[in-house]
Amino acid sequence: MAKNLSSAVGIDIGSQTIKLAEIRHQAGQTTVAALAEAKTPEGAVDHLGVHDFEAVGAVIKELCASAGVSVPDTILSLAGQNNVVVRTLDVPIQDDKELASHMEWEIQRNIPFAEGTVTSDYQAYRSPDPAAQNMDVVMAIAPESVAVGMRDMLKKAGRKPHAFDVEPLALARTISSVYGSSVQGKNVCVVDLGHRTLSINIVRDGRLLMPRQVPIGGAMVTQAIASNMGIDEATAEGLKKTKGEVPAMQASAPVYSPFEDQTAAYNPFAEAGDAEEAVPAAIEPAPGSDMDPEALSVYNAMADVLEEVTSEIRRSVDYYRSQGGEVDMIVLCGGGSAMKGLAESIESLLGCPAERLDIFKAIPFAPRKADQAEYGERGEEFAIAVGNGLHIAY
Repeated sequence: MAKNLSSAVGIDIGSQTIKLAEIRHQAGQTTVAALAEAKTPEGAVDHLGVHDFEAVGAVIKELCASAGVSVPDTILSLAGQNNVVVRTLDVPIQDDKELASHMEWEIQRNIPFAEGTVTSDYQAYRSPDPAAQNMDVVMAIAPESVAVGMRDMLKKAGRKPHAFDVEPLALARTISSVYGSSVQGKNVCVVDLGHRTLSINIVRDGRLLMPRQVPIGGAMVTQAIASNMGIDEATAEGLKKTKGEVPAMQASAPVYSPFEDQTAAYNPFAEAGDAEEAVPAAIEPAPGSDMDPEALSVYNAMADVLEEVTSEIRRSVDYYRSQGGEVDMIVLCGGGSAMKGLAESIESLLGCPAERLDIFKAIPFAPRKADQAEYGERGEEFAIAVGNGLHIAY
């Protein structure tokens, strides 16, 4: 079992960068011993999955060497529409044998891939309430060719595949480790703003309650800046990082009422046309907003995409609420989460506390190499890699 390991490496393969986190877990104490990042080879990965295992494996091998990682055990998350499907199910309480039979049926009927041979797993969360009739089950399915490709890729990179995980569960572990008892019993919406994908996951006490992915990311923000300002994408990316800012918002989201008619509530999981379009929140600078003129120009150029991002988060939160749940806080992570004012604007527009993830306020970062210290200011970008490494602590 994973708990027997005292250290392991978590890998996060993104369409823009590949990230590494070495986690040590000894005597109940967790430490991040190494972080590393490298650019993803062109065309090797996109929102659909990994397309070039050999190129990605070569980067992982180099990353481990440059970070001085010696521990071989590696946990890798599967992501992408062609790589994995993750769903939460509400299943009647049953014994392990009955559940295994039921999940075999569930897995077969939920295979979305053209490839019929799959690898799968599930995790049941039994309610502590003895009167409960149902339990939550998280199910993950991946084509067998993907699992084999990932395993062979790690072996060629000199790594020992310890486990394959999925990104929503990695994020749930990170949230549990960082926030601990302060979020016990609370529903946290974890929003990972990646390069090409917006991942919206509702978790509670390390359990995944609702996963969702939307093909919107930082690349669209950069493209919007480039198009609207008439500049190339490299310049636009630089402006996004140095001048990207969201001003204080004028609008605020209406408070959700469980007594209102929810029959027409937006369902983010429905096919297009199955539900009425939700009304997005208006994103407008508050009166008297004091912004640098260049920053305001950048904001105006990317505002439409940011509005779409906020609307997707709001739709997910409203849908979960319409199903009888509640969201107590929103936590932002991923490269796009560092944009100044973004968390504050989401909090204002959605009427729910929101903040950027700060991994190292709870998990010590003790890099063995001095040149890794810079990563200590970018913990939110390593949320998935750290969460994969935390597999050994749970």
